[in-house]
Amino acid sequence: MQTFDWIVVGNGLVGAAASYELARQGLSVLLVDQHLTPANATRYSYGGIPYWAGTCDLTRTLCQEGIAKHRQLSAELGFETQFRELDLLLTVAPDDDLQALAAEYAQFATPPRFIDHAEAQALEPLLTGPAVAGAFTVRHGHVSPVAVVSAYNQAFQRLGGTRMIAQVTGVVRIKDRITGILTAEQAYPAQRVLVASGAFSRQLLATAGVKVPIYHTQAELIETLPAPEMTLRTLVMPAMTQRFELEAKASRPEIDDLWDEPGHEVTPSIIDGGAIQFRDHHLCLGQISHTVTGLDSSADTSASIQRLRSTLAGILPRLSTLPGHWHRCPVSFSRDGLPLVGPLSGVEGIDLMAGFNGPFVYLPPIAQRFAQAAVGQPDDLLTALSPGRFLAEA
Repeated sequence: MQTFDWIVVGNGLVGAAASYELARQGLSVLLVDQHLTPANATRYSYGGIPYWAGTCDLTRTLCQEGIAKHRQLSAELGFETQFRELDLLLTVAPDDDLQALAAEYAQFATPPRFIDHAEAQALEPLLTGPAVAGAFTVRHGHVSPVAVVSAYNQAFQRLGGTRMIAQVTGVVRIKDRITGILTAEQAYPAQRVLVASGAFSRQLLATAGVKVPIYHTQAELIETLPAPEMTLRTLVMPAMTQRFELEAKASRPEIDDLWDEPGHEVTPSIIDGGAIQFRDHHLCLGQISHTVTGLDSSADTSASIQRLRSTLAGILPRLSTLPGHWHRCPVSFSRDGLPLVGPLSGVEGIDLMAGFNGPFVYLPPIAQRFAQAAVGQPDDLLTALSPGRFLAEA
């Protein structure tokens, strides 16, 4: 049996990009996922590229590299990613603290500018709800998540990469070294394993006795049927996003052990009302975020749908009644908003790439840098993303 240079576990955006970049460096790579088209966080994401949002040297570098990569990615891969640039509208509610929001947005590389309700509605005629007093706006990148993964996958296979549909049940550990993966049928050997399984990464690594500070929300949204009679010109999100505060509270070191037990709701759920329309005219309307430990959790579907539609009615009323399907998927995050990328402490032969906040802007350059480091090109930027940065808190 072939021993691969790398086995990549997970075919969301992370695994698709990393496997392609590793293969581009001439390495033999096996990409494994349980499903041919996974219903994962990538599948149900908005596909936004916030290249304006860098706040420090590290994130500003990644944002600049990320948008540069996206602008030529379709040509590089030879397949269409549906990249475009459009206006992002960050809606301000009547009772939001405008000065506090302006101060918060001032820290970004390209601060969004405030526009009043009339200007916001001129940019987005569907923005007629009573919960909108104005908006911050900035140019924003956008792709189809499904198209990007498909493009990476096709380019990966064209380079000689191997895809396999199988459920990975664990990793093979011999003393302090990982030597491959386990599926229900057999083991597959590799020089190194990259776990790119998002919210499932913590559970998978636990099978080898490795604990990592990766957490997840259960995100809920409505995916509509194609609605060619509607034209949403912009990407709409709230200016006061609650998800980042929720993630900070849910990943505090003192409650880390709760994430190893199913059934805990670590923090109350929140909703951030937003919408995006894709090129085929379907829309994503969302989203509710729950911090529920365990990857299999029940949900009151009808209550969630009503909550989503009610929130959208205050912002984009004409979209709030569109027919569609409710979806729920786990979305990984880290303790400090930056991804965990690189080798894991205490065990050889295994790397992690998960916990992306803003994956569509950060991931393409990180995947490229990771693959270059894999063939001997040291990278100080990746050192700053090492999972080992949290060891002092353990």
